[in-house]
Amino acid sequence: MLHRKKTGNGETEVMKKKKYGRGIVKENLQVYALMLPTLLLIFTFCYLPMYGVIIAFQDYVPGAAFLGSDVKWVGLKWFKQFIGGHYFQRLLKNTVTLSILELIFGFTAPILFALLLDQIRHLRFKKFVQTASYMPYFISTVVVAGMVISFTDVNGLITNMLTALGFPRQNWRVNSAAFPWIYTFTNVWKSFGFGSILYCSVISSIDPGLYEAAKLDGANRWQQAWHITLPGIKAVIAIKLITTVGSILSVNSNFILLYYLPATYDVADVIGTYTYRLGILEGQYSYTTAAGVFTSVIAFALTYLANKVSNKLADVGLW
Repeated sequence: MLHRKKTGNGETEVMKKKKYGRGIVKENLQVYALMLPTLLLIFTFCYLPMYGVIIAFQDYVPGAAFLGSDVKWVGLKWFKQFIGGHYFQRLLKNTVTLSILELIFGFTAPILFALLLDQIRHLRFKKFVQTASYMPYFISTVVVAGMVISFTDVNGLITNMLTALGFPRQNWRVNSAAFPWIYTFTNVWKSFGFGSILYCSVISSIDPGLYEAAKLDGANRWQQAWHITLPGIKAVIAIKLITTVGSILSVNSNFILLYYLPATYDVADVIGTYTYRLGILEGQYSYTTAAGVFTSVIAFALTYLANKVSNKLADVGLW
């Protein structure tokens, strides 16, 4: 198969394009074999369950068939009920607020940590800091929630520290004003080290000659980081930002479920916790599925918009 490619002087060059067929498959058989388990995993746990989305348009009863003559279709009834519900504005406000706080601090913390880690020249100390920062990511959310509950109790470690600084002694768990900051700090502490791995690997691949040339020009470490390191990881930052913006309605509901109390529902109740209470505890599967579809549609729209903006401004995108 032939196709033409324009050269620099305006002429066209006829090139052979290898046709995709059995030969290509045989050449890359090992690559496809490595991809197969991951593709099967994604297909089984991400695509097959999407079949159940149809109950968002039904009056579904647990144990009933998804399709058949007995199925009662209700159209967009559950979507209208969710959007027009009494708690919708509070749920949306709390979800977006917590997501924005996590976007501001949780997204930037791994980048700043990777930049600071790159400045450490003592290799043993650098490995120790890396290992220590990764460890919280592997601690169970249940354990982390238990630790935070204990620390923010009336006689907890954090409460004692804040009391020594002049704050009133109280159970911070029931303090609505403190909840967003406790949630944000906990998530940042748990994930910033592991999130910096990708940035550290990209930084290590930057040509050392660029730094040597910058040193000869009199650039200090800050200037090297600003003009060499940050542009070197620009593509990774853009991709991570796109995915983070797309998940703005998906907060860490597991931690919130373990930590919050009815006294903090006004700031802690998010879409994820609300659908858990109504779906799992009360069995309103059609209603909560509609809420899940709503958040998925918004997430796709935000991802698409962020990708468009990233392609236009930074010439980097998911597609």
